[in-house]
Amino acid sequence: MKIIDIGVPLDAAPYPPWNYRFKRVSHEEGARAMLRLFKGSDVGDYPESMALGWETITLTGHAGNHIDAPWHFGPLCEGKPARTIDQISLEWCYGDGVRLDFRHRQGEDISVEDLKGELARIEYTLKPLDIVLLWTGSDQYLDNVDDYVRRQAGLSVAGQNYILDQGVKLIGIDAIAMDVSFATMARGLREGQHDALFPAHFVGRKREHIHMEKLANLGAIPRPFNFKVSALPIKITGGSAGWVRPVAIVEDE
Repeated sequence: MKIIDIGVPLDAAPYPPWNYRFKRVSHEEGARAMLRLFKGSDVGDYPESMALGWETITLTGHAGNHIDAPWHFGPLCEGKPARTIDQISLEWCYGDGVRLDFRHRQGEDISVEDLKGELARIEYTLKPLDIVLLWTGSDQYLDNVDDYVRRQAGLSVAGQNYILDQGVKLIGIDAIAMDVSFATMARGLREGQHDALFPAHFVGRKREHIHMEKLANLGAIPRPFNFKVSALPIKITGGSAGWVRPVAIVEDE
């Protein structure tokens, strides 16, 4: 069995509004800070006058790899209060993975025809609770926000609904967001479309499902299916999203 890291650090791509701040507390500072734990203690009571080090991190639930909960998309989902990240089913977050290669569609939208064509190419039929990973290749541009956004192959609303029609609950992408391409959104704004921005997110108000964003290294998975994906989100009470450490688990054939 091989476990393949398909994630990025929490501080990767900290573009607005998903900013990230990190403050290190050294071992020497830790010794002074921990004096309050034991009355009469002194920094010299710790080996080499050093206690424990730690860090203080300020970030959003959407930093690094994360899963968007239904509440992120809107207050209601399917006419009921939308579930937050601590309320979603964990069965959605571990299961059979399917990697679909759309690197040739960078900057464009993935249509139903594209999806059907890729599934036919790899000879696979989607089934309920599969975890679909969209391989756009844009993760190699993480350090350049302009290229990262421009090269994303977005998922069309029709394509998204096609995937959900197969019983899929979790869709992942190696891009900044699970949505149509930014080029499509920009064009829609210019043309005066009132629903141009992030339309695939708002599908989540009508159909309950979750998104996993900012994946990476999908090319390290040796085959397009016959592997597991584990992406269990951190339990944030009332959270619109939860950080994950996504991995692909590949067993020897």
